Amino acid sequence: MGVSGGPDSLFLLDILWRLGYSLVVAHLNHGLRNEAEADSRCVREAAQSLGLTFVLEEADITAFARSHGLSIEEAARIVRYQFLFKQAGQHQAQAVAVAHTADDQVETVVMHLLRGAGLTGLKGMSSRLLPNPWSGEIALIRPLLGIFRDEILAYCSENDLQPVFDHSNLDTTFFRNRLRQELIPILETYNTGVKTNLLRMAQTLAGDDQVLETLTNAAWQDCCMGQGMVGIALDTGSLLAQPLSIQRRLVRRAISFLRPGLRDIDFATVERTLAFAQQPIRSAQLDLASGLRLSWEGERLWVANWEAGLPIGDWPQMVAQSLQLSVPGYISLPGKWHIQAEPVGDVQEAITQASTNTNLFQAWIDLHSYQLPFVLRTLLPGDRFQPLGMDGLSVKLSNFFINVKMPRRVRQLWPLVCLGGVITWIPGYRLAHSHRLTSSSTRVVFLQMVKD
Repeated sequence: MGVSGGPDSLFLLDILWRLGYSLVVAHLNHGLRNEAEADSRCVREAAQSLGLTFVLEEADITAFARSHGLSIEEAARIVRYQFLFKQAGQHQAQAVAVAHTADDQVETVVMHLLRGAGLTGLKGMSSRLLPNPWSGEIALIRPLLGIFRDEILAYCSENDLQPVFDHSNLDTTFFRNRLRQELIPILETYNTGVKTNLLRMAQTLAGDDQVLETLTNAAWQDCCMGQGMVGIALDTGSLLAQPLSIQRRLVRRAISFLRPGLRDIDFATVERTLAFAQQPIRSAQLDLASGLRLSWEGERLWVANWEAGLPIGDWPQMVAQSLQLSVPGYISLPGKWHIQAEPVGDVQEAITQASTNTNLFQAWIDLHSYQLPFVLRTLLPGDRFQPLGMDGLSVKLSNFFINVKMPRRVRQLWPLVCLGGVITWIPGYRLAHSHRLTSSSTRVVFLQMVKD
C-alpha cells in the first residue's frame, strides 16, 4: 500500500494491519519539500514497528513535469502510481491500496464540476478500479472513500499514531488546495452538510454510471468493427443510432483505449468527433487530441494514432497483379477472402435475384459475347469504368474510388474483375453498366466475394 506518512495513510495502514492483511509499505520521496527525508524516516519506522516490508524510491518530480509538459500535481500523481504498481508487481500483490478519504472524494467531485465533467466525472473516484491505467491485473483500491478526515484525525489521536503533516497542502497556488482551503468552506456557509450531500450524490451517480456502462458495453459490441493499438474503428451507422449519451461514452471509450493515461477528455473533443461522424470534412481526416486523428472510411469512423498506418486486413486485397478466374472457379485472396464464379442456369430467376440483391459483394454478370475466363487484376494507370446507373458513361477509376469513399490505402491493390480488358465488376461497390442483366440476357455468371 502507498503510505505518505500523513494521517490518512497511517490510519489505513493501522486498520489493515489490525485486520491481518499481508502488507508491503511503499513510500515515494517526491523530493519537493525540505521535510521529505524526515517523512521517509517516519514511514520506515512505522512499517518496521509493525514488522512490515518497507520499500522506498526517490523521484525528481520537477524534472518529470518539465519534460512531459505537466503540472507538478499531475506529474507527482503519475510517478507515484507508476512506482506503486511497479512495487505491487514485484511483490506479487493483489492490489494497490491508497488512502483517499471522503474529503478527497468531495474535492474531486467539485473539481470535476468546475471543469464541466459529465456523469463519469461527477461520480468521483471508484473504490475499486480494475483494469486501471497502470495495470490490467492488479486492482487499485480506495477503502476510505466513505470516511471523513475528522474521524481519521480522532482515530490517530486516540491510538497514538504520529502522522507527519505536509505543509504544502496549505499552499493555495495548487488548485485542489484552493478548493479545500477556500471554496468548500464557503459552500459550507450555505449548507453545513454540503460535503455529506456531495458524497451521497457521488455514490448515487456511481450507481447510475454503472447502468450506463452496461448499456455502453452492449453498444460497443455493435459499433466496434476493429480494435488495436493503432486505432479503433466504429461503425458510423450503429454509433449514430445510439442515444446521444451512449454515443458520447463510446467516443470516450475509444479515446481512452488509445490514451489510457489521458484525463479529462473534454466535451469539445467528444462533440467534434460526433460532428465529424455525422458529416466528415472534405479531406475525411481531422486532428482530434493528444496525437490522435479521425478518419472516415466508408461506413467506418477511425479514431487512430496520427503516425500509424491503419490495418488493411479487413479489406479484400491482391498480391499478384493479375489472376484468371474460370467458370466455375475459385480464387483465394489474402486476409481469408475468396472469390468464386458459378454458371447460372435459370436466367429469369437470376434477373429477379439481381433486382432485389443488396449485397455489394455479389453480382450477376451478363457475358454477352465476351470470352471467358475472367481476369482478376489491380488498378492500372488510365483505368476507366462505366458504373451501373450512369447509362454507359465512363469515369476515371481513380475518381470513382474517391466518389465512393474507398479508403486511399486499399485502392492500389483492390481486386477488379475484368472481361475482354473491360472492368466488369468492382466487388463491394458497383457492377459495370454494360454487364447488367436485362430481359435479353442469355449467358449469365454469378460472382461473389466472401470473407471466410
